[in-house]
Amino acid sequence: MANELIPEDSANLPMNDLCRNSIELVEYARSIAARQINLVQLMTFYAIGRWIVEVEQQGESRAKYGRQIIKNLSEAMNKQFGRGFSVDTLENARKFYQTYQDRISETVFRKFAVEKSETVFRLFEETLPFTLPWSHYLLLMRIKDENERKFYEIEATQSGWSIRTLQRQYNSSLYERLALSREKGEVLRLASEGNIVTRPQDIVKQPTVLEFLGLDEKAKFVESDLETAIINKLQKFLLELGKGYLFEARQKRFTYREENFYVDLVFYNRLLRCYVLIDLKIDKLTHQDLGQMLMYVHYYDRYEKLPDENPTIGILLCKEKDDALVEITLPENSNIYASEYRLYLPDKKELQKKLKEWIAEETGGEES
Repeated sequence: MANELIPEDSANLPMNDLCRNSIELVEYARSIAARQINLVQLMTFYAIGRWIVEVEQQGESRAKYGRQIIKNLSEAMNKQFGRGFSVDTLENARKFYQTYQDRISETVFRKFAVEKSETVFRLFEETLPFTLPWSHYLLLMRIKDENERKFYEIEATQSGWSIRTLQRQYNSSLYERLALSREKGEVLRLASEGNIVTRPQDIVKQPTVLEFLGLDEKAKFVESDLETAIINKLQKFLLELGKGYLFEARQKRFTYREENFYVDLVFYNRLLRCYVLIDLKIDKLTHQDLGQMLMYVHYYDRYEKLPDENPTIGILLCKEKDDALVEITLPENSNIYASEYRLYLPDKKELQKKLKEWIAEETGGEES
């Protein structure tokens, strides 16, 4: 009887394939189970949150009345289930519903929360209403700006960010830094699509944040110190760079007319299908620095890149840059960008204010 469960060609299945297939199957099954459990938990909090709001709306003094409702509900549920439904948890459930109430239709809500029908999950075969763990949504719900909140949800889902990574990206003001590097129309795309990398400009941030290196902003150090610190924290540096990066070499040497040149850091971006050269400058950027990078990029385009690959990108990470100098020094469409680096987390409120003012300028004084 047991033999009927074994595939017909199992006799020809090598042992290493058996192990690999079995491991992949278990990992696949566990991922499905985890997603299902997570979705049930989130929909449960959503439904409880909705019921709390609906009962609160019948009260005369909503703030005081609502707090008492949640306290009574918490006592009743903890008495029934032991724990897991504190006042804070139920308040978060209410906030979860208020933040994402448009995610679930009335039909889906009734099937799940009222009829308690398992067929509701068939409606989510293509698109899940919630894609992240509860811990991620607890952080996302603290983000007031809806566009910013949507951006971080998309990025965390697509990139599989842990809660610590999501917290770091939020603290580093990734949304504001990307938005300030784009045109207004592309800023709105961040909220609907996330950071889609299709052009060289899409990988540039203003500024680049390197707080994870642990270097003191006021301390004296040379460029090799900065480079070594980056290599020692390469995984975090790749996270800061963004999507699609593969590390190739540090101090990559190339020789031209019997003279040796060294590129500080060489990466390859598989999404853009091109080399990305990074030079580190601990002082103010000069026209000589720009000219040097221009030569590096030309060399890679002529002697390193394959015919079906895209033109090389050059990025100068510098302490300070002058946009006018960059513009007058570099030819148009040079594929070279300058980005100031910071060894500390930027002031989020200041960046938010700057983004708001910039959007207002772009729209003729009207904020969007």
